[in-house]
Amino acid sequence: MKRRDFLKALGLGAASLTLPRTLGAGGAPEKRLNFVFILIDDMGWTDATCYGSTFYDTPNIDRLAAQGMRFTDAYAACPVCSPTRASIMAGKYPARLNLTNWLSGRIRKRLIGAPYIGQLPLEEVTLAEAFKGAGYATCFIGKWHLGGKPYYPQHQGFDVNVAGNRTGSPAGGYFSPYKNPQLEDGPKGEYLTDRLTDEALKFLDATRDKPFLLYLSHYAVHTPIQAKKDLVEEYKAKAGRLPPPKGPRYLPEGKRQARQVQDHPVYAAMVRSMDESVGRVMKKLEDLGIAGRTAVFFMSDNGGLSTSEGHPTSNVPLRAGKGWLYEGGIREPMIVKWPGVAKAGATCSVPVTSTDFYPTMLEMAGLPLRPEQHRDGVSLAPLLKGRGVLPRKAIYWHYPHYSPQGGSPSGAVREGDYKLIESFEDSRLELYNLANDIGEKHDLAAELPDLAARLRKMLHDWRGAVDARMPRPNPDFKEPREAAK
Repeated sequence: MKRRDFLKALGLGAASLTLPRTLGAGGAPEKRLNFVFILIDDMGWTDATCYGSTFYDTPNIDRLAAQGMRFTDAYAACPVCSPTRASIMAGKYPARLNLTNWLSGRIRKRLIGAPYIGQLPLEEVTLAEAFKGAGYATCFIGKWHLGGKPYYPQHQGFDVNVAGNRTGSPAGGYFSPYKNPQLEDGPKGEYLTDRLTDEALKFLDATRDKPFLLYLSHYAVHTPIQAKKDLVEEYKAKAGRLPPPKGPRYLPEGKRQARQVQDHPVYAAMVRSMDESVGRVMKKLEDLGIAGRTAVFFMSDNGGLSTSEGHPTSNVPLRAGKGWLYEGGIREPMIVKWPGVAKAGATCSVPVTSTDFYPTMLEMAGLPLRPEQHRDGVSLAPLLKGRGVLPRKAIYWHYPHYSPQGGSPSGAVREGDYKLIESFEDSRLELYNLANDIGEKHDLAAELPDLAARLRKMLHDWRGAVDARMPRPNPDFKEPREAAK
């Protein structure tokens, strides 16, 4: 999309050269805080150097972490994409929204997954609508996956929608032609991550003098695993120089195998292009002279893909990955840069979750909170300011579905250092102390039965409070022969 097209979409006329500034007291231009929200698809907790990767190269993400606050215990609201994306937009748990699975996901085994809606309802006042109503220019670029027409981003508070549609992965792959109804094809061979970044830079050029919310939602590093040839060759060579792994390359996870080593050259190249995108956006903010009044958020929508579809990454020391309620499926890399407020290079170990972005960004912008909308979010502003605690006892998850990655219907709760997982197939409980056992290897449910029972009651009470839908037995399911003997 050209700059003039951005201006037209924003209702400013194609002939406009600059956008009018909002005037504050005395007629002086008001310097309101801008927002850039970068959401990565399927990026694992350890997929950045600043989070422990020794194979992938992420200098720009690392620089963002050095300029902002890095969260060590940040969570997606769901181990798959669409529910987490809805939680960011609406400030509500997926269970409360009744949007608990990736859209179009239907897998039946012992249980039939709980029914769920197929779009983010228009009745929700989204984060974008709140900012648009306050005079912000709003732009969505990339993966939406929250419903088809008429539920596209332009109907959910975004002035501009580039590439956002109902699909969860690039239909034509990562190289043009893209086969995306919301994105014109570029030159043959153009790389999607680069193109989306180009569109983001155009929006920043067009809105440099107006407060804005840019939501850059990359398709990367979701499947198909495709990357630029020169980078792939670079990482093939790098992988060839690695010493043999000290342990097994894969370990069993249920009936699947979970990758234990990061050495996939194509995935590494995808991470590299994504990191370069972050760097280009940060540089543009600096070149325009607005970096000092632009907050930057960085997050992933679920854990790294480690148990299926090529097993491209490893989340070690976390257990499992995308599609599971173990830490590898829900703990995410998260960074927030709030210039002049959040201490550069700070880290925060307080558990936070994706529903928290809505009230956090409103408070940062000085806008009224909407507690009836972001009911399950808590503003992280006190943490970013380096003081205070959050008024929340626990964080909850509800995933009443089977995932393509091997996860089964289950729920979870984290209170303090303890995390309980309840299986919906057999009511089995697992209890872990994450402070001592981040890899969830030592189940404490039998050793601490009272604690397990209390957390289970908390989980059940919460499900009742949010009217969570539950799976039901599948009358057509037949036990495998091995299990029946």
